[in-house]
Amino acid sequence: MGRLANKNTLITGGRRQILEKNQAPKEKAPSRSRLNSIDFLRGLVMIVMALDHTRDFFAAGGFNARDVTEPALFLTRWITHFCAPTFIFLAGISAFLYGTERKTSDVSRYLFTRGCWLVLIEFTVVRFGWTFSFKLDYRVIQVIFVVGASMIVLAVLVHLPRWAIATVGLALIAGHNLFDGIKAEQLGAAAPVWHLLHQPGAIDLTRGFKLFVLYPLIPWIGVMAAGYALGPVFRLERETRVRQLFVIGALVTVGFVFLRAINLYGDPAPWAVQSGVVATVLSFINCEKYPPSLLFLAMTLGPALMLVAVLDGAQGIVAGWITIFGRVPLFYYIAHIYLLHASAILFAWITMGSAVFAATYKADG
Repeated sequence: MGRLANKNTLITGGRRQILEKNQAPKEKAPSRSRLNSIDFLRGLVMIVMALDHTRDFFAAGGFNARDVTEPALFLTRWITHFCAPTFIFLAGISAFLYGTERKTSDVSRYLFTRGCWLVLIEFTVVRFGWTFSFKLDYRVIQVIFVVGASMIVLAVLVHLPRWAIATVGLALIAGHNLFDGIKAEQLGAAAPVWHLLHQPGAIDLTRGFKLFVLYPLIPWIGVMAAGYALGPVFRLERETRVRQLFVIGALVTVGFVFLRAINLYGDPAPWAVQSGVVATVLSFINCEKYPPSLLFLAMTLGPALMLVAVLDGAQGIVAGWITIFGRVPLFYYIAHIYLLHASAILFAWITMGSAVFAATYKADG
């Protein structure tokens, strides 16, 4: 009987261990609904992004989209500020979720190769979409390049503990404004490196070929690293996940309001009281994107975190459409640039009899 009891205990214990082993990954693995909330928010900001690029192609040249005395125009630009930070932050979260059941070496390899592809796509397919030109006179470092470069850096960071990745991300986000006083022209031969890392500007690579840095790397690398560090929250049960995301987003937003109000740190351009209440409010939220200041990122990522919590579990036809866009972000990005550029050329030809925009320059008027 003793042997039989021991045998039954071993069998029961073995079954329990097998059951627990089989159930554990299912409990930790992110569900489709959790991924839907990420895809939904990503699709939403990409739709808003199209507003900014539509204005790039169709609006008259020479206007200032940050003029606080023009509220309607200002807000069409300001609302699109949420796009790049949210997209890159969600890319970091997605990278973490991708690696939940994979070896670190496999995740690192995936991030590195995908990052290299995105850099190549920026300089070829995306560049042609913006210019419709095969000239090799210049290239622009924009958001796709930055996503790719951030992935390449994250491919190295994933070998560190998560607390170390979070520290690197938050340090880059919160600390880079300490170096606003350093200008590339002060650095001599190192000026191109500083343009690439922190200060937008043109880099003369060879005679007749320039690299224009619109998106310096340092803060954006921090955004992706911070997203990766927050990834485990998306593996929690829905109630806990929603609560934590909303609280974190609210704290970041409150932090933005406080730091912006005292005007001591976080953005190179302080806000100021204007002639009217609306213009003063717009001055308060008029933060620097190139490179994105601490306050710019807090102003956008705080509400984005609260929004992803609110959108968690969203259903319906419209939510389904938006989520589809969020699942094919690179295709959407490339397709909308080509469509907008071609539409602008057609519009210029119909209304003005000129399609000069096809040669990269916007038609007069």
